[in-house]
Amino acid sequence: MPFLIALLAPVFWGTTYALVSLYLKDMSPFWVAVWRALPAGILLLVLRPKLPHLPWRKIILLAFCNIGAFFALLFIAAYRLPGAVAGTLGATLPLMFILLAWVLDRQRPGLKWLALGLLGLSGVLMLLNPSANLDPLGVACVLLATLLIAQSSRWMQRWDVGDLLTLTAWQLFLGGLMLIPLAWFMAGPPQLPPTTAFPAIAWLAIANTAVAYWAWLWSLRRLGPQIMGMLALTNPMVAVSLGVILVGESLDLQQWTGIALILSALLLMKLPARRWFNALTAKRDPLAKGDTGA
Repeated sequence: MPFLIALLAPVFWGTTYALVSLYLKDMSPFWVAVWRALPAGILLLVLRPKLPHLPWRKIILLAFCNIGAFFALLFIAAYRLPGAVAGTLGATLPLMFILLAWVLDRQRPGLKWLALGLLGLSGVLMLLNPSANLDPLGVACVLLATLLIAQSSRWMQRWDVGDLLTLTAWQLFLGGLMLIPLAWFMAGPPQLPPTTAFPAIAWLAIANTAVAYWAWLWSLRRLGPQIMGMLALTNPMVAVSLGVILVGESLDLQQWTGIALILSALLLMKLPARRWFNALTAKRDPLAKGDTGA
């Protein structure tokens, strides 16, 4: 059951590209970000009207990293990169966790998690359209957004965050408020969604944001950043699959091979290793079982 809940976040996030392509193309992506975050935060605050357990400075920091700055960086990248490139670069999350643990905690990367992270990333890279143009600023924005998620995930695992639903609600509410000035500056006054887009906005706000962010926080506390980073590889895989099923895109042999590599990395994550491999991993990687203070 914990793994099923953990998969809700990357699977629901993977629906974003197809949803926007089918129903939200005519809306400003910045106002879509506001309508995605702010209603989700308000809904959760209605369900759990409590003050956060964390000090306000930490709540504001998490809201900025996870919602405000994260969404802003992604939408800047969306103007400068094809969606497939942004999704692929976002799949560097497992390696970001390893890098931060190495640099900040002096924990040398474990062979198992480093190998699985590289295997999964190689699969995601094979999903990428080889003709896509890489804009340096766009690439930097996606990598910085992924780094913010990795660091804020470490904080949320270390800090006594209290009730996770309350934490999710305040992050989304405050992050949504932070996005309003950016959206107004970039796209003008607020754009209300047309009635035909209400189902898509409702999915984005409820499933894609409220439920998915709560599932991410809940799973991060129970499974650890290494496992959650690996499960995040399902995000681009779902996005590409829905592009084929709903948007009419097609995959070639290279891209199907990439999906197979991602699935292999996820399966190997759960398979028991040999004793010598376990011993090596335990010595070099205290995060291997997901019991980490990162």
